Amino acid sequence: MWIEKTKSGKYKYTEQYTDYMTGKKKRVSVTMEKNTAAARRTAAETLVRMMDKKQSLPPEKVELTLSQLIDKYREYQKRTTKESTYKRNYFACEAFKRILGPDVLVDRLTANYIKECFLRTGKAAGTLNEYRTRLIALLHWAFENDYISDVSFTRKFKPFKDRSAREKIQDKYLEPEEVNRLLQAMQNEKWKMLTQFLILSGLRIGEAISLTLSDIDYKEHCIHVTKTYDSINRIVTTPKTACSIRDVYMQPELEGVCRSIILHTKMESLARGYRTDLFISNSKGGYLNYYSYNKYLKENAEKAIGRQITPHALRHTHASLLLACGVSVDTISRRFGHENSAVTREIYLHVTKKLVERDNAQIKDLKII
Repeated sequence: MWIEKTKSGKYKYTEQYTDYMTGKKKRVSVTMEKNTAAARRTAAETLVRMMDKKQSLPPEKVELTLSQLIDKYREYQKRTTKESTYKRNYFACEAFKRILGPDVLVDRLTANYIKECFLRTGKAAGTLNEYRTRLIALLHWAFENDYISDVSFTRKFKPFKDRSAREKIQDKYLEPEEVNRLLQAMQNEKWKMLTQFLILSGLRIGEAISLTLSDIDYKEHCIHVTKTYDSINRIVTTPKTACSIRDVYMQPELEGVCRSIILHTKMESLARGYRTDLFISNSKGGYLNYYSYNKYLKENAEKAIGRQITPHALRHTHASLLLACGVSVDTISRRFGHENSAVTREIYLHVTKKLVERDNAQIKDLKII
């Protein structure tokens, strides 16, 4: 601290300090009437308080509860994600509060604590693995935004082993004979054509529902995929990812199904007295009800092949059929609208193994020499 006498006869007390965040030298000063021991003591105390006040120290860390963290996460997601993503994560976060407790301090979470809480729910491994993925995303977001000091423990929180038949890779798609049995079991013509379309195109169900007549390009022999139908919020929105905006080539078989669907849509619109520009619509010309189709597909799959499937399994089926025909994984990934797919590669390995087994069976009993 140094002292300077001002022109007015008072005394200016000055101190220099280094700012914590910038590393730059800064000064604080206070003016006193006198230059006495008592005045110097008072000035020193005042300058210390001023430096503490001006110092750009990081705010004192406050431990957040899971509920408080989720509130911050939702504020961020509401500004940065689509409504469908926000709603999906909203309900996932509600589940986290029920499973882990809303008042648990996130900085004190451990892999073992989370695992034990998850197991106590008694839910299927597939469901727990979905929760696990969402929770890890939340915790990593918290770490990136300085709400939690460490997330290395999440590496020890491994996926749960799912022994249910539903999670076996061969149950994520249909074999050719299963496709035939499923289609033969379907009596609803519209749902049957939609099933054929999904199997032959590999489109996501939301992408198919959102298609308009102008998206079916016979001249270029392709389907322009530029949007998707959000069944939860009942709105048309952008596709899942930027890579999902793509042109899907219409092979002759797919083109034939497209023509049949358009003809059916036009005939139904004439019979019921409505107009629509949708590729496939409900009985009033609006967007199809995903849940109605999902229910119909599950019921008919159960009846025809002995297990329930989802519309997404038809997308996997498309991949398996192309793989069996020798189409590369990279080509299928581009057709699907993503750069990489773990499931597609799993199917590739499984289908390849089956093809090798079939080839070996063909030459097993041959006597060549």
